[in-house]
Amino acid sequence: MARRISRRELGLAALGSTALAQSSYTGALDGFETKVDLAAFDPVMFSQRRYQRAPLRLTFRASTRRQAEAWQRRLRDKLVELLGGFPRERAPLAPQTLEVREFAAYRREKFVFTSRPGLMVLGYLLTPKHIPPPYAPVICIPGHGRGVDDIVGIDDKGRDRTDKSGYQRDFAIQVAEHGLAAVAIEPLAFGCRRDPRNKRRGLGHSACQPAAGAALLFGETMIGWRVWDVMRTLDWIETRSELDPRRAGCMGISGGGTATLFAAALEPRIQAAFVSGYLNTFRDSILSLAHCLDNYVPGILNWAEMYDVAGLIAPRALFVESGERDEIFPVEASRASFARVREIYRIFGADERIEQEIFPGGHEFHGKRGLPFLARHLGAA
Repeated sequence: MARRISRRELGLAALGSTALAQSSYTGALDGFETKVDLAAFDPVMFSQRRYQRAPLRLTFRASTRRQAEAWQRRLRDKLVELLGGFPRERAPLAPQTLEVREFAAYRREKFVFTSRPGLMVLGYLLTPKHIPPPYAPVICIPGHGRGVDDIVGIDDKGRDRTDKSGYQRDFAIQVAEHGLAAVAIEPLAFGCRRDPRNKRRGLGHSACQPAAGAALLFGETMIGWRVWDVMRTLDWIETRSELDPRRAGCMGISGGGTATLFAAALEPRIQAAFVSGYLNTFRDSILSLAHCLDNYVPGILNWAEMYDVAGLIAPRALFVESGERDEIFPVEASRASFARVREIYRIFGADERIEQEIFPGGHEFHGKRGLPFLARHLGAA
């Protein structure tokens, strides 16, 4: 005989069906798909259509080296303006060494200096033990994560590690292993360079919000702030007798690749750059996918694409690498962007100074060809 269903059971069943209906609800246009153009409500698609009309007024069109050099001067000036400019005066560095540690293959010094009044930079200098100074210094900039500790062999408990774990593979140590001096700096809004509220949220939580938003409120950008830190790091390098500032390089992955690309484009003291997990197009990455606010330069698509920014590095050495499965910076756009940059290098007669590696991996540091490239072009012993 069938069991009678109670009123309570009927009510619970009704609530369950209502919840199921609510879980499939996507918005106010449900059921009206045939009456409206859904694509016209898609902001990403709208942005991509806008991109097709982007002026790119200063994109590369030169056919001779003289024209290319004139183009670089114009775009550099515009790029500095778009980033919000740089301080007119350099504050005293007031450098200080906090700690020195000895390891089997390298020496690690922890230091600080002043980037601008009221703002300091923390860094680590790793120098190889198997060769004598002076060393070719490479500024190493980590991507999003715990900050500089994650590229110099320090785990999330502050302990030394030897396994080169994580997506960044302790690449500053690898720089020292290739006979170069790694000058690894803490990016603004990561690690020890965060506000107390964000520090309480854990080591992996950045302070790009509110810092990058604050930069925009001042008419500046986080990219500009970080590029200035790179420039001041070069000033610090010039004070160190064991480092040769004439052979300075810069490298980074992801957000560190962003800072590397823009710094090398604007700072002629950088002789070689290694950009990992970044070179792409603004169209296929920053415009189309969710990214941290620290990636954005207001108005840049009125003037140039990412490959134009990279072209400002020519004819100095440039190596870029991308993972085949990088879902943040799609590999096909990386290939296409690199082809545009290589054409700029061809006009400069510098084909041998630019290389790309596509490796079987995701959004991670690889370095198999990139680190030897740096060592070769910076003259490591």
